[in-house]
Amino acid sequence: MAKATAPRRLKVIREFEAGISPSCAGRMVISGRMADVCAELDRMSQRETAQAQAA
Repeated sequence: MAKATAPRRLKVIREFEAGISPSCAGRMVISGRMADVCAELDRMSQRETAQAQAA
């Protein structure tokens, strides 16, 4: 029987610095499976594009 594995999690950590605009991403660490990290980067890119078009 195959052993069940715990689901892997995607972790996104963002650090903001004083005096920097909230629209700036600041420093960011994204960890997890490569496919999940790439999917998160795609979502972030799509969100940024949508916000730029709405402005």
